[in-house]
Amino acid sequence: MTDTQVLATAQQLGSRALAWLHTGQLGGFDRIEDNTIIDLADPNDVYKPLCEAALAASLILRDGVTGAHDARLARELLEASWAQLRCGDLLYERQLRHVTVIDPLETYAHFARVGYRHPAMDELLESLGRLRSVHAVEIPGNRQLALANARRIAGLSPAPDWPALAQATWLGALSEPWTIAWVIGYHVTHTVFHLTDWGARPECLPEPMHAYLRDWLPVWLDVWLETEQWDLAGELLIVDSCIGEPVTGRVGWDALAAVQQPDGLIPRDGATPLSYDDPEDTFREHEHTAVVGVVAATVALSRALGGAPVAA
Repeated sequence: MTDTQVLATAQQLGSRALAWLHTGQLGGFDRIEDNTIIDLADPNDVYKPLCEAALAASLILRDGVTGAHDARLARELLEASWAQLRCGDLLYERQLRHVTVIDPLETYAHFARVGYRHPAMDELLESLGRLRSVHAVEIPGNRQLALANARRIAGLSPAPDWPALAQATWLGALSEPWTIAWVIGYHVTHTVFHLTDWGARPECLPEPMHAYLRDWLPVWLDVWLETEQWDLAGELLIVDSCIGEPVTGRVGWDALAAVQQPDGLIPRDGATPLSYDDPEDTFREHEHTAVVGVVAATVALSRALGGAPVAA
């Protein structure tokens, strides 16, 4: 049983982080310019953060465990993001031109999860799924899972070989836990996110990986809390909810709540100075951690309140 104090902390932290994201994005930050071309000279500049905010908002609407106010903010975030993506046209055109890149499908899945569809994109993705080259693209194991989960969310065929994909990851190998490093930590978290579809399918995590995480997740969380890597610590809290019964207790939630600013900002880490001299730079510097906080809270509340798995 999840500690009720954890749930209260999670709810407050997630709600405040969502409000901060909503204020920044709808206030004009992360704006895709009208003349943006499908090649996206710097996808990480605006496009990627915009899509991550859409992920957080889509999970809020999928799981339905927030109040009406937060649900409204999430819907407004999605609507604004969808409009910036030209109601899916930008994703369609990018996917049509670059058939082997996976970010248009990943992004589209965030919207398809809660009913935003683009018929031409659906047809294109179904067609591309039959190309050998699309399935032969050499990408890391956790990214293969991202692609597979995006296709699952969008209802595309064919069904992947989930056990084989899981096995081809650092986590699937049950690697020596002391060899984990900062970047591997993110690989581990995303392996779990995509296997379980962000906590909706905890039963899809293979049992050996589940047992391994129950043993080592508390240890890893302690490490990243001690080094004040708040973003990665937040991702580990998401994993804790995705695997079923949480095993890390209050310490991570209390730590994130303690560093969250009154306006809802959650610092990326303890080493990055917090300066509000340039609000847009500050937003971009810490936006990902706010997304993590929203997702962590949403998944924790959903699993504790018995959120039903979505249809396959």
